[in-house]
Amino acid sequence: MGLAVLCSGLVAAAAFVYWSARLGPVTVAPFAAGRAVLQLSCVAVVLAAALAHLWSSVLVLLVMFGAAVFTAARRARAGRSATWLTVCLGMGLLATLPAMLLSGVVPLTGVAVVPIGGILLGGTMTATSLAARRALDAVDDRFGEVEAALSLGFTDRDARLEVIRPTAADALLPGVDQTRTVGLVTLPGAFVGVLLASGSAVQAAAVQVLVLLGLLLAQSCSVAATIELVARGRVHRP
Repeated sequence: MGLAVLCSGLVAAAAFVYWSARLGPVTVAPFAAGRAVLQLSCVAVVLAAALAHLWSSVLVLLVMFGAAVFTAARRARAGRSATWLTVCLGMGLLATLPAMLLSGVVPLTGVAVVPIGGILLGGTMTATSLAARRALDAVDDRFGEVEAALSLGFTDRDARLEVIRPTAADALLPGVDQTRTVGLVTLPGAFVGVLLASGSAVQAAAVQVLVLLGLLLAQSCSVAATIELVARGRVHRP
């Protein structure tokens, strides 16, 4: 009951701030909160059954992957060509998760694979969608520079890369900053989760380091693939 009252108060306060500061429709916060409660309730029921078996855990991870591709494609506003972002997200996961499992550091069980895979997928999705959107915006906004490079003898790919490549650093910045400031400014979810599960501070730090370093590799691979696909015209605006 205490949790319900507190959460209702937080949502009501957020809605009041939206209204008083004219940040947008007053229904934004309540709608988002209701959707979060509904989604997490459904996910909790599904995971309770799925995590008991490895095959069902892999199935859950595949569904999460599909949702991540859909979200990244929608944010990039690249129409049907955004299906190429499946390659980018896949590269991020393939560069990190198999190594974690084969090394034995992450046990091959559903209760470990789904949380670690989900964290890696979530961070990779954010970096990929941001990289695609910023790269496509750069091609549109600086099309004159692209044409100028073409007139100088650049190929289509190289001409686009001249304006796209600087945007890649912006897409990677949130992940890099999170890694730099962990423990000083923030205590990320994996660290807090292990502590709440009665793990030691050393165990919590070890898990968080593994996640952050995995994210660095996964995001860098995905962003590199994204700007390459945009430069080659595979991912483009309708």
